[in-house]
Amino acid sequence: MTKPLEVQGLGYRLPGKGKGETGNGRLLVHEVSFTVGAGETLVLLGRSGSGKTTTLKLINRLLEPTVGEVRVAGERAADLPVTRLRRRIGYVIQEVGLFPHFTVERNVGLVPRLDGWPPPRIATRVRDLLALVGLDSDTFARRYPHELSGGQRQRVGVARALAADPPLLLLDEPFGALDPITRVELQREFKALEGRLGKGMVFVTHDVREGLLLGTRIGLMLQGRLAFLGTPDEFRRSEHPECKAFMAAA
Repeated sequence: MTKPLEVQGLGYRLPGKGKGETGNGRLLVHEVSFTVGAGETLVLLGRSGSGKTTTLKLINRLLEPTVGEVRVAGERAADLPVTRLRRRIGYVIQEVGLFPHFTVERNVGLVPRLDGWPPPRIATRVRDLLALVGLDSDTFARRYPHELSGGQRQRVGVARALAADPPLLLLDEPFGALDPITRVELQREFKALEGRLGKGMVFVTHDVREGLLLGTRIGLMLQGRLAFLGTPDEFRRSEHPECKAFMAAA
């Protein structure tokens, strides 16, 4: 069965200092390999600068890999036009990135509209997705982002990422900017959604408690490498020094 995501030998090196180049040639990601099946959530856990976000950017080609291969739903990412690739990937970031001059309805329906969905189908999809993330369509569909709380904007961001029914979701510390109470609420809601969505997900965080709650598997990033890959229970029992350091801080 085709998996939503397959990553093999992925690496990224900053450009060197040759003619017309900047940077120092440093490796940011090195020999990273993993797969994510439908209904699975791989949490990439690690300290700042460990390569978590860079790995997400390599998957959706915000950065081009120096080496290695990414397959999304069985197709090589490098062979797909970038716009087509990104419409197969839902992307949720900490700052949400909603268009401020669009209503909630227009923000959520943006990608289906670009894909040529008929308006009645878009309207139904928007209504269903807002309900899925706990927002009443009659109340919120015509509001603008500045009229929403941080937690509500994050819910809209998740709905927008799901709008075109992509097989893969990438989530880069989506709850990191929220107050602690709202963050816990959204973590619980997201946990309840995971099994129902049936998507492959890669969720980046530096919060070990969040990772253990939401992850089907934990991938521990250390200096650009995948230092550990296993279930939350295996992570808790691991003797790897970095795993132990995270568990001590939990």
